[in-house]
Amino acid sequence: MAGAPDGRLSMRVPRHALPDFCHGGELLALAVVALLVAVVMQLAPSADAHLRVWSLSLLFAAWLALLLGVTLCKTRPLLQRLPGAWPWAGAWLLSVLLVLVAASVVWWLDHALGTGLAARNGARFVLGSSAATALVGAALLRYLWVLDDWRERRDALARAQLEALQARIRPHFLFNSLNTALALVSIDPQAAERTLENLSDLFRAALDDPRAGTLGEELDLIERYLAIEQLRLGARLRVTRDWDDLPRDLPLPRLLLQPLVENAIHHGIAACAAGGTLELHGERMDGTLLIRIRNPLPESPARAGTGHGLANVRARIGYHFGARAVLEAGAVDAHWQVTLRLPDARTDRR
Repeated sequence: MAGAPDGRLSMRVPRHALPDFCHGGELLALAVVALLVAVVMQLAPSADAHLRVWSLSLLFAAWLALLLGVTLCKTRPLLQRLPGAWPWAGAWLLSVLLVLVAASVVWWLDHALGTGLAARNGARFVLGSSAATALVGAALLRYLWVLDDWRERRDALARAQLEALQARIRPHFLFNSLNTALALVSIDPQAAERTLENLSDLFRAALDDPRAGTLGEELDLIERYLAIEQLRLGARLRVTRDWDDLPRDLPLPRLLLQPLVENAIHHGIAACAAGGTLELHGERMDGTLLIRIRNPLPESPARAGTGHGLANVRARIGYHFGARAVLEAGAVDAHWQVTLRLPDARTDRR
């Protein structure tokens, strides 16, 4: 409800886009519903149970479903221009009128040619087909309306959760990076200057749209972050990279891998007195991208983290890639290993 200019309350009808009837799934749904309605009508006590009548009824229903699907597909851009809920009302009215005309033409041709395929009572045949379309069409469109509304609410909730996750990642990441730069100011001013230059790129990436980015940009971001940590840790930080096989043009949310690398350094390398080697590995396997981040575990247990970093990354990949995206983390041979499996969008056409 919203306030009208004259002070009265007015109802605002939410606007939902019509289904894409040009898609095979919607056409199949129309055909299945039409056939089910034809079967139910033939099961009525007053219906003729002859096999020939059954076959003709199913054929007529399938033809009407195809005709409706093609018509709604072609007229959808025009209907979608109507305000409010009128596109849905227009689709329903167009369906009823189309079936009314199509049934009339079929009955007229049948009796003009003398084939005797349609019912003898023309009014009953035409009005019955139109009434069935009106009732079933209204129920189907209402179901699609509710389904679209549910999807919008689900996506809005997911976007809100994603933004909350991103908001939790940014302050933690920026705070740690800024502390690193400040620690270098008194030790090595030139290194601090280079660090601040890298840090500016990190700030830009952190403040940009978290949903827009590529795997290549994320890898470059990690390199800038590693350059900052290399100046802070010196020879204690050693890095091996083996992920040149990864597709750099793969769409990827910003700051998805960087928190994993940051955790590996802060809870692994920096916690070891002698430092250690950070192992970065990536490869493609049967339409799946495998990314592994591995660091040595300190001899004395480090202070346990909150686990927010892994939980956030797991939630974000679930939102962006679906159930096929998996994140595994655990101790393996005195090392902490995080393995990320993502579907390759270029080969996985779901």
